[in-house]
Amino acid sequence: MEKTRDGFKSRTGFVIACIGSAVGMGNIWRFPYMVSDWGGMTFLIPYVLFVILIGASGVIEEMALGRAAKGGPIIAFGKCTEVRTGNKKIGERIGIIPVIGSLALAIGYTVVVGWIFKYTFLALSGQLAGMGQDMDAIGGMFGTTATKFGNNLWLVVAVIVTAVIMAFGIAGGIERANKIMMPLLFVLFLGLGIYIFTLPGASDGYKYIFTINPKGLLNVRLWIFAFGQAFFSLSIAGNGTVIYGSYLSKSENVVTSAGNVAIFDTLAALLAAFVIIPGMAVGGAELSSGGPGLMFVYLVNVFNGMPGGKIVGIVFYICVLFAGMSSLVNLYEAPVATMQEKFGLKRPAAVGVIAAIGCIVGLAIQGIVSGWMDAVSIYICPLGAMLAGIMFFWVAGKDFALEAVNQGKDKPIGKWFMPLGKYVLVPLAFVALVAGAILGGIG
Repeated sequence: MEKTRDGFKSRTGFVIACIGSAVGMGNIWRFPYMVSDWGGMTFLIPYVLFVILIGASGVIEEMALGRAAKGGPIIAFGKCTEVRTGNKKIGERIGIIPVIGSLALAIGYTVVVGWIFKYTFLALSGQLAGMGQDMDAIGGMFGTTATKFGNNLWLVVAVIVTAVIMAFGIAGGIERANKIMMPLLFVLFLGLGIYIFTLPGASDGYKYIFTINPKGLLNVRLWIFAFGQAFFSLSIAGNGTVIYGSYLSKSENVVTSAGNVAIFDTLAALLAAFVIIPGMAVGGAELSSGGPGLMFVYLVNVFNGMPGGKIVGIVFYICVLFAGMSSLVNLYEAPVATMQEKFGLKRPAAVGVIAAIGCIVGLAIQGIVSGWMDAVSIYICPLGAMLAGIMFFWVAGKDFALEAVNQGKDKPIGKWFMPLGKYVLVPLAFVALVAGAILGGIG
């Protein structure tokens, strides 16, 4: 079975694909808003600390778990309970939870990526620029798009493009697509940031980003939301990182790979902040909304009011499209792999089944996608991350965990790893679940 199993051709391809899975809507429509809302560096300090913590525990753990099991969450969880009790059935049943979570999140994400496809087309065709700064027209466009059955065509396009990429396999589809999309995303975002830097008024945005309020650091909610942003941004949910790790060879260093993912995911978020916050300052607007309102309403108005706004809009939405597609491919991979592993389907057939489910359900939930995404991200994602941590650190145990992590490393990982995972990561995943339920979402 292992001999015929697809996989990444190179370490670079694996890391880029993992970066692609982590770089998504949270980096672009939530991170800049959080930086603005919580006071620039006041938010960035705890955020970076949590990125380091999660990158050094959860990301490593999920990559290593997938590689050790050579399978998605169901096989991986089953492997953990088999190591502990000799019975893999218990773990396999529990492993269904993150697979369902991945599919549910992918379906909601499909709706959003459908919006992005539409807005990329509107930007390229000049229709966004043609609305000028007419907020009624801009808001009305998004209002009709985000309503029930309001974006059918572009949602289907999103599903088809995703399915085509995935049908070509890990190396031929996912790895190749990410090798194109991710470098272009960073180059285009960097170019956009440099251009906005030259515009009058942008300096106010930079000043705000580098502002620090020492008293603000004493706010417990700040730390909770900074943790939530880091937690969800790094995509640990017991599914996508596990399945990508399962395609990794034993000679690769997962610790180095995890560090690269954390670094580049943070760079992508910072680039977005350095584009959006100074861009809003150029347009004289306050960053008063996160989520879809920021990307599809307020930023359209800002772009249309700045010099070269049409080109800025085109580049921005292409960047967002790359970020959305790379994450969507990752989210669908766990359920696709499950269809292959548990039902013996060939990859094209497995992709077809999951794509059909994603398309049908996605079309049906267009008017309620916000509530759908909230439910999945608040409950199922942190639960999946917590279960993966419990399985790896507590159930499979120290010998299994260290052997899985140390494969491909010249020197064994430090003694800090197991205590960090057992006594910090797992409890924090529980905190993410509880805090999200109480506060209505933290990431």
